[in-house]
Amino acid sequence: MTSRLTQEQLELREAVRELARERIAPRAAEIDQNAVFPRDVVELFARHDVFALIYPTEYGGLGGTLLTNCLMIEEVSQVCATSGLILAVQALGSLPLLLAGSEEQKQRWIPGLASGALLDAFALTEAGAGSDPAGIRTRAVREGDGWRIDGTKRFISQGSEADLIAVFAVTDPEAGRHRDLSCFYVERGMPGFSVARLEHKMGIRGSPTAELVFDGVRVPDANRVGEAGEGFRIAMRTLNRSRPAVAAQAVGIAQGATDAAVAYARQRVQFGKPIGELQMVQAMLADMATRTEAARQLLYEACERIEADAPDAARWAAMCKLFAGDTAMAVTTDAVQVLGGYGYISEYPVERMMRDAKITQLYEGTQQIQRLVIARALIAAQ
Repeated sequence: MTSRLTQEQLELREAVRELARERIAPRAAEIDQNAVFPRDVVELFARHDVFALIYPTEYGGLGGTLLTNCLMIEEVSQVCATSGLILAVQALGSLPLLLAGSEEQKQRWIPGLASGALLDAFALTEAGAGSDPAGIRTRAVREGDGWRIDGTKRFISQGSEADLIAVFAVTDPEAGRHRDLSCFYVERGMPGFSVARLEHKMGIRGSPTAELVFDGVRVPDANRVGEAGEGFRIAMRTLNRSRPAVAAQAVGIAQGATDAAVAYARQRVQFGKPIGELQMVQAMLADMATRTEAARQLLYEACERIEADAPDAARWAAMCKLFAGDTAMAVTTDAVQVLGGYGYISEYPVERMMRDAKITQLYEGTQQIQRLVIARALIAAQ
């Protein structure tokens, strides 16, 4: 369904679809198998101005909307969830800058992010603080005209590859919940910053998930985004605009799995005919397609409401992430079932898609957290 998309968005989607299918799809299995960050995909995105889509024109971007960004992530994720995540993380890591950064900070960093010369990351999660930011232990202490950051961040997507990392740290332990955090951009190469390890993961294996260590990292005050104590608010505003990107990744995975299952059902013969003619298989395919389209339309609606600064934007962000993530997991599981034994081996892409789908139910807030956000918004609105 394309009624809500502009002609420009349709053309951009088609261009990225062609790029993904011709250049990224042939690499997808290798990226997963080798679990190495695909720098060639980053260069491909940079050459074709895909990164630039999410940034304002005054900083070297192309001025695309949230929906435009999600369309691109969806298309790439149909063939390779790792590559789709590169786009999602680039947007996530720069959102604090776009939402709360000063003009000087935007002029300093966004042109490099838009061109692909710089990669970024978003460092909120810690070993003891995932769904609950109040558990953050990383500290930033005033020292002269800057800050000293000490602590560890865990499960940071693209953290080992990023040139610029949005780091959330406690700056006022006495301020109380939601008023004690501040946001800083730590740049690669700052003394005291290191990557402790990379996680071995079930899926999105080409995207490095890093544990980051900040051991007395000196950050100038010019790298603080927003006022001291505004970190929680910045993080929540960021998630309202980044959760749709996770939903877009999930929709893309679900669509890719549906396409693979349909293609297989057309050519796989059992009992003297293609299995696509068997009613039980047809029922599975019908459900897969319906769920995927429902998730897509919810995502598109959420993007429009969030872009319009709707008062219930957080609820829409949570709903699209919740429904799309659950859809991706259900649809990829069914795709493996349609392919039977072939679905369980790496000769076909659906086993990879099933492994990749699981993370969309976990990161940027688990599905349980999304349900809490939705329910609390509904109750507060009464």
